[in-house]
Amino acid sequence: MARGRKPIPKTQKEISKSLQEPFVPPVGSPGFSPTGNPNNDGKLNRAEQTSFRDDTVKPLSIGIQDIDESVMYYFQNVIKPFVIQNGERLPVPIIYGSPEKWKSYQKDGYYRDLNGKIMAPLIMFKKNSIEKVRNLTNKLDGNAASNIEVYGKRYSKQNEYSKFNILNNVKREETYYATVVPDYVNITYDCVIFTYYNDQLNKIMEALEFASDSYWGDPERFKFRATISTLTPTTELSDNTERIVKCALSITLYGYIIPDIPQKDLMNIRKFSNKNKLTFTLETVSGDQELFDVTTQQASTQKGGLSQIIDSPNITNITTGGSVDTATLIYLNTNKALQAVSTTINTALFNGAFLTAPSGLPATDTPSFTFYINGQLVEPNAIVNFVDNGNGTCEVFFDPNNLGFTLVGTDEIVAIGKFA
Repeated sequence: MARGRKPIPKTQKEISKSLQEPFVPPVGSPGFSPTGNPNNDGKLNRAEQTSFRDDTVKPLSIGIQDIDESVMYYFQNVIKPFVIQNGERLPVPIIYGSPEKWKSYQKDGYYRDLNGKIMAPLIMFKKNSIEKVRNLTNKLDGNAASNIEVYGKRYSKQNEYSKFNILNNVKREETYYATVVPDYVNITYDCVIFTYYNDQLNKIMEALEFASDSYWGDPERFKFRATISTLTPTTELSDNTERIVKCALSITLYGYIIPDIPQKDLMNIRKFSNKNKLTFTLETVSGDQELFDVTTQQASTQKGGLSQIIDSPNITNITTGGSVDTATLIYLNTNKALQAVSTTINTALFNGAFLTAPSGLPATDTPSFTFYINGQLVEPNAIVNFVDNGNGTCEVFFDPNNLGFTLVGTDEIVAIGKFA
C-alpha cells in the first residue's frame, strides 16, 4: 500500500495571510491598488530590489545590545563617576551584571573579585524588564511589515558635489533608504553602587540624579532618553560582617528595536533613487530629429490621482533642424487630456474630436490615446475600440473581462492623446 504524502504544516506567514480580509476602497478612490490586499498577489517586483554592494550605508537595525551599550557608554564617557580616597581621585569601574555576578551580589550583599576581596567603589547594572509601548507607531504585521520610514543621502561617490553641475543646472540623483518603523519599548535596568564611605556614595548619586531625564548613548550611534525616579541608599554594619555602603536604583530607557531579521526586509523597498532627468529623441517621417527634455521630481512613492497624471511631467520641446512642416510638429506635440462626460458598464463618452493626422503620418486611431480609470492606467488589451462619432464627440469601448470590472457612473475616466 502506497504511503500517503506527509502533511506540511503552514508557516506563520501563510496562516496570517489566510486570516486577512482585503480592504475594498470606495469607488473612485485614487491611490489604491485594484488587486485588493497586496500581500496576496504573490509577486515580487525585482525593480525594487536594489543592491547594497559598495554602499557605505547598511540596512538599519537596532538591537537590545545597542541599548545596553548606550548605558555603558554614558556611564564611562559622560558621567565618568569617581571617588576621592586617600587624597587620590579614583575612577569608579562599571560592569554589566551577568547572572553569575548578580547572583554573587544577591548572596553576599556585595561583589568580590577572584581573590575574595570586596570590589569597591563599583557600579554594576543589569537589564530587568522590557515593556512594549503600544500607543506609538506600529509596523502593522510582523510577517509583512508595510509601515516604513524613509531617510535620504544627498551625496555619494557616484553623485559628488560639483560647482560645474550647479552652473549647468544638473540635478543630482538622491538615494533614499527605507526601513520598517521600530517597536518602541521601555527597558528597565537595576543598578547598584558600592562605595566605602557615605560621602563617596553621595557624589555618585548626585552625578546620576543630574544625568536623569537626558538622552544616553553614543552621539555617533543611537541615543535613548533615560529616567531615574528613586535612589535608595543603604548602610549596613553588623557583627562579624563587612561594612556595606551601597545604593540601589532603577534606570528606565525609552528605546526602540529594529531587529536584523529577514521578515523586516521581505516585503519592503530597502533602497531607491529619485527620478532625475530623461532625454529622448523622436524621429519624424522626414528624417529630422526633435529633442524632448523631460524633467520630473519624485515627491512620493505612492500612486497619485488624476492631477498627478495630467500635470506631473513638464516637457520642453527643443526642435533641431528642420524641413518638417509646422502642421506635422503641432500634431506630434499634441497630447491633450479629456475627461469622460458619461459612462455605461463598458463605454465612456468624451466631448471632443480626433485631431486629423497630416499627410504621411498614420491616421489617428485607438493607439494614439492612453486611458486612465480612477488614476490607474488601462492596459491596451482592455480597450476594444475608440471611435470619433463625427458630431464633436468620441466614444471608447472597454472589454470588462480584460478590465476586470464593469464601469459605474462615478468612475473618473481620462483619455490623453491627439484631440482637436
